[in-house]
Amino acid sequence: MRLNLLTPLMMLFFSAAQAAPANFLYTTADALPSQQALLSRPDIAGVQLVYDWKSLESAKDRYDFSAIRRDLTLAQRLNKKLFIQIQDRFFTPEARNVPAYLLHDPLYGGGLAAQVDNPGEGQAKSSGWVATQWNTAVRQRYQALLSALAKEFDGEVYGINLPETAIDIAEKPLPSGYSCDAYFQAEMENLAAARDAFKKSIVVQYVNFWPCEWNNDHRYMARLFEYAHEHGIGLGGPDVIPGRQAQMKNAYPFFHRYKDKLPLVAMAVQEPTLTYKNPKTGRPFTREEFTRFATDYLGADIIFWSASTPWLAADRSPQDIKK
Repeated sequence: MRLNLLTPLMMLFFSAAQAAPANFLYTTADALPSQQALLSRPDIAGVQLVYDWKSLESAKDRYDFSAIRRDLTLAQRLNKKLFIQIQDRFFTPEARNVPAYLLHDPLYGGGLAAQVDNPGEGQAKSSGWVATQWNTAVRQRYQALLSALAKEFDGEVYGINLPETAIDIAEKPLPSGYSCDAYFQAEMENLAAARDAFKKSIVVQYVNFWPCEWNNDHRYMARLFEYAHEHGIGLGGPDVIPGRQAQMKNAYPFFHRYKDKLPLVAMAVQEPTLTYKNPKTGRPFTREEFTRFATDYLGADIIFWSASTPWLAADRSPQDIKK
């Protein structure tokens, strides 16, 4: 069933004989030059890089995609695939990484809203920001960025993914125009815009939680997965945490239910993911435990591994990967 939804580019890469997810490196765009040795490994099929909005649009309609072009050239030279994540939310107080005009023009209502984040197991909450996508003017500018990226890179980058759905607004009272429904509708509109813009490259939406929702009680999760199924959109998430209760009451059961209905499932093991421990062993999850859960339960086609993942440590050779 899944193969019927794949583009020729995807079918070329994901053959029926592939039993395990493809391993991709996950890192920030500015770190890639120092990660070439990892990317060159024969067991790494590609890389996912995160680009913040500000780095791609310095002023209104003034785009600079030279960093993506540089990274794409490097990946192609190494015969690797490139996924780009276009980030509109940030997890430190100083990271107000949207174009300045969004922050200063009253049309955009400040451009950012304060949010909090739980970065991992046993970690204190951190503060950061999220673009006010529920503001129509802000959303139009984000979609303009997606359109400009597609004109430049559609069919060249292997895929584009939109960031995770989870936000936790810290402002009280809530920002002007914000509601959980308004946020959901804004994210769905951005996803539709990405799907419309990118005709050849894979489109993936990261989904983990929706604000105000638990156990699909607003049907946000159900609506997203059904929409992705109907429109040939891939889904994924920023964390593979085997059996974790919070995820099991939100996105994970839907990945399990739809794993043979989506064109692509791409899950990540990021730095915070590595802090979680297997409650049965009291130790951090192993590569095998991450992979088994991602494959068997979530149906992952790709795992994006943080460059700090132990099995990717620089002092280990590719011959060690099966140990």
